[in-house]
Amino acid sequence: MPSETPQPAFVLVRPQMGENIGAAARAMWNFGLDRMRVVAPRDGWPSEKAVAMASGAGRLLDEAGLFADLAGALEDCSYVYATTARPRELTKPVLSPERAMAEARARIAAGEKVAVMFGPERAGLENEDVAKANAIISVPVNPDFPSLNLAQCVLLTGYEWMRAQGEVQHVLDEPRGDWATGLEIEKLAEHYEDRLEEAGFFFPEAKAEGMKVNLRNLWSRMRLTRADVQMLHGIMRQMVRWKTR
Repeated sequence: MPSETPQPAFVLVRPQMGENIGAAARAMWNFGLDRMRVVAPRDGWPSEKAVAMASGAGRLLDEAGLFADLAGALEDCSYVYATTARPRELTKPVLSPERAMAEARARIAAGEKVAVMFGPERAGLENEDVAKANAIISVPVNPDFPSLNLAQCVLLTGYEWMRAQGEVQHVLDEPRGDWATGLEIEKLAEHYEDRLEEAGFFFPEAKAEGMKVNLRNLWSRMRLTRADVQMLHGIMRQMVRWKTR
């Protein structure tokens, strides 16, 4: 059974090699983290190579959540960090691992469910993945060689999580609220995309996907409560009703 220690979920997005998943499990357990979620692993699941590499941390793989897509892995989370070394055109808060994990500890202490996303080994997270996050974790590395191995990135983040234990380094300046979960944000995004698609908003076609990513990034950046989500659903429903009068 997973430990009862409050902690973030570490979400491995489309990992490519079982060995790296196993090494990530070892890195997590080094720092007392055992909430692993695996999204669409390239080589299938379960993975014998992951088990062999995990060594004493095999329990994490047995208990890991397996998800077909990222939206499912994040649906119960109210705040999500995305780890990335590449510059992004998406506007989001960018934090060091140290600051991010101190903040994550404060959020979890306040009752939030937090996740940290790690991208596939070859190229990291796609913009569509990062758009689902509320903030970015960026590691200060050599700009001529910014790539981190999956397990290295997990290890570094886990280390900062352990360092933050018992010493939240800043007070969140946000009011406590009934924050919307990933599933609720996903449904809101789908609602707006569907209605805007019907209205011909996503034009020209060549720019449509980029516009949709930017819209989803807007929702995650706004930090919505459940009441906000309900109001935004209501606004769109009323606009559609008004159009048909």
